[in-house]
Amino acid sequence: MPDLQSQSKIASEPTAAAAEVATAVAAARVIAVVNQKGGVGKTTTAINLAAALALEGLPTLLIDCDPQSNATGGLGVARDEARLSAYDVLTGSVELKEALQPTAIAALTLLPGSRNMIGANLELVGQERREFRLRDALESVRNSYPFIILDCPPALDLLTLNALVAADGLLVPMQAEYFALEGITELMQTLDQVAQSFNPTLALEGVLLTMYDDRTNLSQQVTENLRAFFGEKLLATTIPRNIRLAEAPSHGKPVQLYDPRSKGAEAYTALAVELLRRNGIASPKAAQKASGAASVGNNGSNTGLPRFWPYNK
Repeated sequence: MPDLQSQSKIASEPTAAAAEVATAVAAARVIAVVNQKGGVGKTTTAINLAAALALEGLPTLLIDCDPQSNATGGLGVARDEARLSAYDVLTGSVELKEALQPTAIAALTLLPGSRNMIGANLELVGQERREFRLRDALESVRNSYPFIILDCPPALDLLTLNALVAADGLLVPMQAEYFALEGITELMQTLDQVAQSFNPTLALEGVLLTMYDDRTNLSQQVTENLRAFFGEKLLATTIPRNIRLAEAPSHGKPVQLYDPRSKGAEAYTALAVELLRRNGIASPKAAQKASGAASVGNNGSNTGLPRFWPYNK
């Protein structure tokens, strides 16, 4: 196994280059879903975590930072290169609010991706504040969303750098496999460098095990290795292999709408609840349920009896 103990955690020492972002106070919790390795469930996690947070009653914004635009298609928003997208926002052509798209979940809003974003890596190279484009664009909407989720491309390019500079926390999906464990050491080194150079407030939100099968010795060994290094940053929630998770994007739906009773849907709901708990944020949905249960329990004549529609009679 790679020696994770020899790798440093995300640095938090501010530098002169990052002084301006150190003083920024964000209303929203901006979480970048990132891993330079492909096929670990980044987009699946971004879509379904955003949907789960929205279904808990929290207005949530999902930003598709990947030129493949899989998060856009996975929410049922057709790919259209003529439509305003994250590319137009990054290049400064439009304000972020102008490019937002509604989704099938009322509390979930999408900033779609575009293949044009491939060119952004080249177009922004000579521009001022090229690393801060996304962070600057988010300032106009941070007060509108408790959570903003960034779906990053599987590469450490300028698009991913913009996401890392804009983020408050990093959610790292990974499989419990040897090569994935090797890759995370490189990722942690990159995150250290970004934190030191551009974003001193950057923190690790958590490491999420995806496509997880706890029956294998390798999975258990990798899990223990990660737990020894990351401690509580290794999330208690794991995402199992689930056919419904794989099917949902082809229907343009998050798994919570495609099959809310599937193990995949339950896992991402549990992930949302865990992140809310870790951030000390109450779930409006849970509060509503508790209020409803208390209301029924205080009604002496109806205690323990089934309720029938219409409920107000």
